[in-house]
Amino acid sequence: MSLTPPIRPFDATPLLDRVVLITGGAQGIGRGIAQAVLGAGGRVVVGDLDRDAGHACLAEWDVGARARFLPLDVSREASVRTFATRALAAFGRIDGLVNNAGPADPVINDVSTLSLVDWRRFIDGHLTGTFLCSKYALPALRDARGAIVNIASSRVLQSEPHTEAYASAKGGVVGFTHALAISEGPQVRVNAISPGWIVTDDWRKPSARRAPKLSKRDHAQHPVGRAGVPDNIGALAVHLLSDAAAFITGQNLIVDGGMTRKMQYV
Repeated sequence: MSLTPPIRPFDATPLLDRVVLITGGAQGIGRGIAQAVLGAGGRVVVGDLDRDAGHACLAEWDVGARARFLPLDVSREASVRTFATRALAAFGRIDGLVNNAGPADPVINDVSTLSLVDWRRFIDGHLTGTFLCSKYALPALRDARGAIVNIASSRVLQSEPHTEAYASAKGGVVGFTHALAISEGPQVRVNAISPGWIVTDDWRKPSARRAPKLSKRDHAQHPVGRAGVPDNIGALAVHLLSDAAAFITGQNLIVDGGMTRKMQYV
């Protein structure tokens, strides 16, 4: 007679002692992910262009050697190479990578007046940065049988005017995600998260921090009744980085409070 599979308890610290690299991790969604990883028992290396924001994180978190900040420009290969090398030297392993960095304001110019410089700023900041960081973290990730989480956007499914550069970059991130998942399986799992409206005003560095100002109408657009917060993305990132998500790879998970499923008429 076969035995019934046992009930397995959930791990309270699913990333205990695991090392996760988070790009653009000093503010906004990236900071939310970094704090979630720390809360799950992990160790983080935050890479960011903003040194003040990075050092402020370390001071506010006060977790000692469990967190490091390293300056990082994901659009420059030399900067990415140095970041990955220093992170590995500091902790001796890399268990996870979160590719979050990139220009945050999606609305720019009409395509007919959009400069090639601005177009490349979005493509390099989001798509090329995701490629470069993955490239230099992969050897260590393979050794650890780790995971990558790429931050895309719900804008891969819906748009507003004059966001072509941002939408194209994020769409490329989704394509890169499932292609890399197939290439790297079964050693490294690769998934994407596409956030919707995430309020980050109070997740900035201290000098830029302010209370969010959203209307009831803003919140009511979401079937869950409110806009999102960085913690919502962080919680899913922790799951995807952990062994609990061992059967999930190549996916793009939408986290938008149901907004992309709601019909909207003007």
